[in-house]
Amino acid sequence: MRSEQSTWSPAGGWVNRSSTLAGLAPQFVLAFGGRHTLEDPSRHQELRSRYPGAHLLLASTAGEITGTAITEDELTVTAVALEKSRIACAALSIRQAAESFDLGAELARRLQGPDIAHVFVISDGALTNGTELARGLNANLPPGVAVTGGLAGDGSRFEKTLVGLDEPPVSGRVVGVAFYGRHFRSAFGSSGGWSPFGPEREITRATGNRLYELDGQSGLGLYKEYLGEQAAGLPGSALRFPLSLTGRDGSPGVVRTILSIDEETQSMTFAGDMPVGARVRFMHASYEDLLDGAAQAAEQAAARDFDLVLCISCVGRRIVLGQRTEEELEIVRESVGPRPMLTGFYSYGELAPAGGKTACQLHNQTMTITAFVET
Repeated sequence: MRSEQSTWSPAGGWVNRSSTLAGLAPQFVLAFGGRHTLEDPSRHQELRSRYPGAHLLLASTAGEITGTAITEDELTVTAVALEKSRIACAALSIRQAAESFDLGAELARRLQGPDIAHVFVISDGALTNGTELARGLNANLPPGVAVTGGLAGDGSRFEKTLVGLDEPPVSGRVVGVAFYGRHFRSAFGSSGGWSPFGPEREITRATGNRLYELDGQSGLGLYKEYLGEQAAGLPGSALRFPLSLTGRDGSPGVVRTILSIDEETQSMTFAGDMPVGARVRFMHASYEDLLDGAAQAAEQAAARDFDLVLCISCVGRRIVLGQRTEEELEIVRESVGPRPMLTGFYSYGELAPAGGKTACQLHNQTMTITAFVET
């Protein structure tokens, strides 16, 4: 596996960062950028000109990752040439969250093939129910095939997100890339570092990923009580206080953050399911807690001998860490060593297995790492 990395910015244009391609033609290109940057069709045209034979996967972000650097409303591009493996890509459209399971199932069916080893997914971050998307993928892929990826972002604006495959990126798109072959290996890790506080509450009224009531009271009202003066900044301010969600069956908790609120119905829409009967607690974190979470994710991935490392971290982590955000990337780099090329983005949700299981789950507020290598 060989790769090449470049960046584009309004001030400096295209800059080549590093390359090990050695004349090989890449099969796919990952292009992560600010939403306003990707809305300019020139970026897609330039990418097609630079990589005429490659699949182009584009996604909007809440910050782009190039090595240990983070940019805003720019573009980071990583072109990858596989020497012993092959890929296949598929893109589908989503109009509403209720379609998420069926969309995941169809995506899995389109990517099925002999020796399938891994599926990497980028989804619209505003319309998708990530929990159901993951369930649809899990139910229709062979056992043991890992799924990782994330939900596209739009900074802290929460207006719309863009995803594209071999086309200018648009809203309502979900893209999957499958890797095949016995020489292809992947590894992953996902961790947050958030700590629960306050009483545990039961979800007493919800539909899919829309939450109405906790303990028979307005969930939005309770959230505003906890946020105090910061409630005026919803939904963005809720990124500092996500929810810990524990299933009715006592399954390991996952973190959930708000995508949008509806004052008229007093409801909150999350990136993943909020099932009735599940238990939730409010969460918070210190700088050190979040950085420890990044270290744990890197340790789980154990990717020192890999060639490409994709970091998908949540926009909420970036907001809390502020000027210290790059420290979590420096921790990842220290863990994986100098060999892998690092890329990725800040997201509205992360997709990866967790807790030693192979089934993919939606996470919020985590650092999720995916590493690739050919042997």
